[in-house]
Amino acid sequence: MNKIVIAIDGYSGCGKSSTAKAVAKKLGYTYIDSGAMYRSATLHFLDHSVDIHNPQEVNAHLDQLNIRFKINPDTGYQETYLNDRNVEQDIRNMRVSNYVSEVSTIKAVREALVAQQQELGKEKGVVMDGRDIGTVVFPKAELKVFMTANLEVRALRRQKELEEKGQIVVLEDIIKNLADRDQTDSNRKESPLMKAEDAVEIDTSNLKFEEQVDKIVQVAQEVLGKIK
Repeated sequence: MNKIVIAIDGYSGCGKSSTAKAVAKKLGYTYIDSGAMYRSATLHFLDHSVDIHNPQEVNAHLDQLNIRFKINPDTGYQETYLNDRNVEQDIRNMRVSNYVSEVSTIKAVREALVAQQQELGKEKGVVMDGRDIGTVVFPKAELKVFMTANLEVRALRRQKELEEKGQIVVLEDIIKNLADRDQTDSNRKESPLMKAEDAVEIDTSNLKFEEQVDKIVQVAQEVLGKIK
């Protein structure tokens, strides 16, 4: 059976990760959370007080990043492990969110993690989401999707997500965080957030979660139908 690489890019809070997970599950593909990889690197740097403006310090710690994904047998959900430690909850808090975009601009960090991501996608049959998946990581992906949504809608979604994890954050703080990340991600020198020319754009502002998942699955099936 033919398999493809599905690259999903877009702004923070568009539901990229949850959508990518659901798409992968429906297609029987492997989900690779590139955002979790950058968050894990950020967590590591914060926990070890790494000066991210010092190239030598950064490079010294890149070799210490062993990031893997494992399915929790109790929940069936994929979780992120950093050096054999489950960091799924830790990487989602605001402490990491406030620094992940800055860490993501570091060339050495991007090169190290992109190499890991490309290795994970060699066999195809993967769904990966992030900000440069269709433009840098998998420029030849058979299906590229670019997700977008209204800023306030994204902030409300992120607030709900944090509340479900027991974290209470003021909406205005989330809006500022997302706006700052949009600015940083879109204007960074290394692999800026941008829509690939051949990407299918999906505005999720007024879509239910199931609708955006089904839309991507439908397009993927159309692409698969054209592969001989």
